[in-house]
Amino acid sequence: MISPAWRGHLHRLGQVSVDVCLIALAWWLAFVVRFDGDPPGRYDRLFLITVGVVIGLKLAVFVAFRFYTRWWRFTGIQDLEQIVIACVVATLLVITVLTIWRPDGYEAVPRGVFVLDFLFTVVLVGGVRFLVRSLMERSNRGGALAKGRPVIVCGAGSAANSLLRDIRQNGGLTPVGLIDDDPRKAGLRVGGVKVLGTREDLARVLRETRAREVIIAMPSAPGSVRRDIVERCRAADVRVTTLPGLPELINGEVSVQKLREVQVEDVLGRAPVEIDMARVARYLNGKRVLVTGAGGSIGSELCRQLAQVGPSSLVIVDHAENNLFEIDLELRERGHAPVPVVADCRNADLMDQVFTQYRPEIVFHAAAYKHVPMMELNPIQAIANNALATATLADLATRHGVERVCLISTDKAVEPQTVMGGTKALAERVVEMHGHSGTTRFAAVRFGNVLGSSGSVLPIFRRQIAQGGPVTVTHPDMTRYFMTIPEAVQLVIEATGIAEGGDVFVLDMGEPVRIMDLAQNMIRLSGMEPGRDIQIEVSGVRPGEKLHEELFNLDEEVRPTRYGGILRATRPALDPEVLAGRIDALRGAVASGDPKVASDALWATLRAGRDDAASGERQDVHHGDDGGQQ
Repeated sequence: MISPAWRGHLHRLGQVSVDVCLIALAWWLAFVVRFDGDPPGRYDRLFLITVGVVIGLKLAVFVAFRFYTRWWRFTGIQDLEQIVIACVVATLLVITVLTIWRPDGYEAVPRGVFVLDFLFTVVLVGGVRFLVRSLMERSNRGGALAKGRPVIVCGAGSAANSLLRDIRQNGGLTPVGLIDDDPRKAGLRVGGVKVLGTREDLARVLRETRAREVIIAMPSAPGSVRRDIVERCRAADVRVTTLPGLPELINGEVSVQKLREVQVEDVLGRAPVEIDMARVARYLNGKRVLVTGAGGSIGSELCRQLAQVGPSSLVIVDHAENNLFEIDLELRERGHAPVPVVADCRNADLMDQVFTQYRPEIVFHAAAYKHVPMMELNPIQAIANNALATATLADLATRHGVERVCLISTDKAVEPQTVMGGTKALAERVVEMHGHSGTTRFAAVRFGNVLGSSGSVLPIFRRQIAQGGPVTVTHPDMTRYFMTIPEAVQLVIEATGIAEGGDVFVLDMGEPVRIMDLAQNMIRLSGMEPGRDIQIEVSGVRPGEKLHEELFNLDEEVRPTRYGGILRATRPALDPEVLAGRIDALRGAVASGDPKVASDALWATLRAGRDDAASGERQDVHHGDDGGQQ
């Protein structure tokens, strides 16, 4: 029984042996072709003397280029590029050596031999690898056709091509046709599979092919297209799976393992935002990064994406031990080495120790209480955790010389009507204040509801549907802005990189979604019909709840940024000393332990802040200190 290690050694030895034969064959063919099939006897002897040198030199280059650490069955375009570059280097090395060293009594190797040898080496070495891949895929394809279930793939682009290649390698499925809305692709073949029509032809294609599953392989397709495909498949009683959208395909990997059931996030109609993370997150490379609330839905996704962009260290902070354990374990399984810290952001002394020990350069503050009804019942905890902890963190960041700080905010902070919204509105004011008074670049990123996050409506609806209903909607006309967690986090990282100081960035949330439509879509995606299988009940608007959320305050001016999905909201600045004094007074109100006193102090602080800003703006306009109105 041969051990796995020895099998690996034998496999590499086999690759080297094949390349030895190919190098020798290329060198011989170069002589034969150069002399029209009949080399003079002296060149036959020159070939025999030099072939060993050529083999040795080229193998050395191939080893340096790590040719024998790759499986030939997975050879791709990048491998071909490496083969060409390696052959160029090897040929130059051979020319150099055989020019310096010439066997006694023999002529120099003709220049045409070197050129022909390069061409033959590229063709033979590259060709054999692609031949092996083709044979392996043909073998896998034959197995898939014999036992795989027939599927239709919607999409005929690069994602579909990658998916088809993965299907051929892994088997289990048999693609019997493609669907694509581009009429120019009709009748063409992608990955050996024919394009049989457009979405309009899907019902006909399903009947003709008898496929029982449809795969949506269009990561950049808007939700309306996905929803149309799902509805057509439901009418035909055919199962639908999908590749994730672009924000979820962070590394661009497309495989059968990534296929999943269609979720409501996929059909909301929002156009996906394409972001070059390697470019926009360049400011994070080699930096010490700290994330608070790292175990939450937003914080954990921040950790996943930040770990991908190469920080020198990633400190993940959360007061919930279990949540912190889960994200720490997940990151370690992915090959990263986070530093988990169990700490409460409200504890100034403990957070000071964290900043002193780990010296973060970039801070993402995602820790917050966000359940609106719960915070109405617990205003002291909401104020302490959302507003005062942000003030504490901002003071520490300024004192410790942090380069950038980003606060994760919410549209509930716009013209707030609830305690939760008021605390986040004050947190934004803290960020604005510190951003205008120090070297640390502060920013707040404001966005609406995040699909699937803790406290969002989706988990509630899913639980109600699983229980057989009813699904409760507070008002039939209520709307909310939605985006997926990966997309929101990508935009947060992008926005933080362009912060100048005290910025409030607002993510382009697209069009608002009716909660009633959301509930109906979720019921249908569960294979049931609203009103027949699952009832929808209107429970009534809760105190402080708005029918339609806003993204900007009345006193804010909206300006574009260089990134299309991000807007900058500006408003009159507050006097730092006045705001700091009011925050100290709010700390005293919280310390009193009286919820009403604390809540009244919060609203008084927000009202006074707006009055102070308006007064300051009138004075600036009247005296013209800055040369004009801002």
